[in-house]
Amino acid sequence: MPYLEIDLKKILHNAKILKQALDSKKISIIGITKVTLGNPTIAKTLVQAGINYLGDSRIGNIMRMRNAGVDANFVLIRNPSLSELPLVIKYADISLNSELQTIEKLSEEALQQDKNHGVILMVEMGDLREGIMPKDLENIVGDVLKLKNIELLGIGTNLKCFAGVLPSENNMNEFSEIAGKLQEKFELNFQFISGGNSANYDWIMSTNEKGLINNLRIGTIMLLGVGGIKEEPIPNFYQDTFTFVAEIVEIKKKPLYPKGKVTTNAFGEPSIFHNKNKSKEGHRNHALLNAGRQDVQEKGLFPKDDVEILSASSDYIIVDLKENSFKLGDELRFNVNYEALLGAMTSPYISKVFI
Repeated sequence: MPYLEIDLKKILHNAKILKQALDSKKISIIGITKVTLGNPTIAKTLVQAGINYLGDSRIGNIMRMRNAGVDANFVLIRNPSLSELPLVIKYADISLNSELQTIEKLSEEALQQDKNHGVILMVEMGDLREGIMPKDLENIVGDVLKLKNIELLGIGTNLKCFAGVLPSENNMNEFSEIAGKLQEKFELNFQFISGGNSANYDWIMSTNEKGLINNLRIGTIMLLGVGGIKEEPIPNFYQDTFTFVAEIVEIKKKPLYPKGKVTTNAFGEPSIFHNKNKSKEGHRNHALLNAGRQDVQEKGLFPKDDVEILSASSDYIIVDLKENSFKLGDELRFNVNYEALLGAMTSPYISKVFI
């Protein structure tokens, strides 16, 4: 079975370094676990690094971590579904919200369960994902403050997700001003003025004018050592925290080009051989690995050996082994990006091995 090798010491290092950096900026962290499917072992590593708030977009992941004894405050970072509200109140301490009707229902459920629930209101700052329009905020804040068993803990925003809007001095200053006006009008002191995600790293590390922003929701930097606008490797962070490992299940000399008329592949994509110059003759050292797109997105894998990924079917990754002398049963190892990690952690066919 293919497996994902997870280096907990490197994740711990990344989380500690990030916390130190953001502590110096007086920025708290909600550590995002969704790409790991709420894996309790990884979550406990983040808590060990001093990350006391963990956020996930799936209530099932939060349930998994809480039931496994992860000692943290849990934040549901996706608008709660009405059908899930009993679970949200039972398992999540805080949720991000942009619909007043949902918060009213949360209040009713919290009363039934005799629990208090924290709410962070999401604000639309231009990226056109979730968020209340700024002109509507005052009325909604006023209504939320009247609800029983609901505690308004702050406001948040999200950038560089849907429309790709960049975090900048302008939109961060505007967001900070919105928070200041709300706090003044309603005599509040927000625990969370959450300015965004890992894409905000470049801005927060370069600015001396962060305004009132006091929180970021970050996962990628701690887990993969990349972040910022271009999601590039960050100095002093490990990028090889996760290694995808697959076994060679077929190895043969095969022609450089297919035989016959070429059309799209099984996923409706143009063949990699479409419009290729076939003047070059010969064979390649051709291998199949025991993983495919049902397990991982091959475009997010980066070989540690001198081999080339050609493409993938649902069951196999097809590799050019070049001049290497691999044999049947040998393993190939790959670094992963966010997309590949998301698929591998979600797949039940990929074992997770901690080192």
